[in-house]
Amino acid sequence: MAAGYAQDGPVERPGRLMSAEVLEQPEVLRRVLQDGAPRIREVAAVIAARNPRFALLSARGTSDHAALYAKYLLEIRRGLPCGLASMSTTTAYGARPDLTGVLFVAVSQWGGSPDLVASTWAAREAGAITLAVTNNPDSSLAAVSEFHIDVLAGPERALPATKSYTASLLSLYLFVAALGGGERGEDHDDGRALALLPDLAERIVERRDEVRALAARYRFAERVVVTSRGYGYPTAQEAALKLMETCYLPALAFSGADLLHGPLAMIGDTSAVLAVVPDGKGGEALRPVLDRLRARGADLFVVGTRAEAAKGSVGFALPTEGVPERLQPILEILPLHLLTYELALRRGHDPDVPRAMAKTPESS
Repeated sequence: MAAGYAQDGPVERPGRLMSAEVLEQPEVLRRVLQDGAPRIREVAAVIAARNPRFALLSARGTSDHAALYAKYLLEIRRGLPCGLASMSTTTAYGARPDLTGVLFVAVSQWGGSPDLVASTWAAREAGAITLAVTNNPDSSLAAVSEFHIDVLAGPERALPATKSYTASLLSLYLFVAALGGGERGEDHDDGRALALLPDLAERIVERRDEVRALAARYRFAERVVVTSRGYGYPTAQEAALKLMETCYLPALAFSGADLLHGPLAMIGDTSAVLAVVPDGKGGEALRPVLDRLRARGADLFVVGTRAEAAKGSVGFALPTEGVPERLQPILEILPLHLLTYELALRRGHDPDVPRAMAKTPESS
């Protein structure tokens, strides 16, 4: 299937690398569950035995959004206070805070970003328990970290990171679930949903014709606002980044709460708004925001349940029945990967060759 989609035109078709990797994601998820889970549980057990007092997460670009997802998981599922590290405090300003007993998680596709490597090494010297989560076990980041998790996405040749993002989300979920020693019943209940994820992901990426039609709607958009709440917020951030780096389309991501504190004023009846509506508490918290957006006449593209998608100007219904909200981000991003790919082509761009090579592998 993936080959057909990537090669349904000449070999030189723009975006063929990105399209192939988007469609590879169901198989990558299966690989993480089958081959990656045992090692992830081992690492989590050793770290849990050291009883970290709080966590710091460090990343750039796409990986930063995966780290944000881990922050939600650690705070909600494990009650572990979390922060997002500011790398420049150590790399530029030379700060050396006491990180004794702190879990420092560095997330990176390639693991070669100099400031990420340097800040992780500084954290380890300051007493932190350092964990690298990468798609490259031979990376500098893996080498300077005490522990490493390989997300097993396989070589990623397209500049927009897609399969390494969802592989990171799933790997981080498995890590956080195992960090508690499996004592919470809800984690055991997630087993069936985890087993369903690859097949559900396959059902989503098979709907590329549906997404292609949606992309036509936004071919001439001048700006997009992306919003969500709770577990969906990292998806909103990642969708905005993908729109910017593949379509060169200005995209602003806001939590629903922040959108109401000022930025709502820029929304009118010509505004394109993409809303990621989780099936759960995050979606419930977002509904008053969606009501305000509809009242302002926004062109509202909703990614969520069938009922929520039907309330938008247009929508993409996700097959989330039986999938807890905490796992839905792994599915939410898939139609948005397809959308950014199709929209880039509609706007005359090749998503495999970002303008002026503005992004490097080390930045994700």
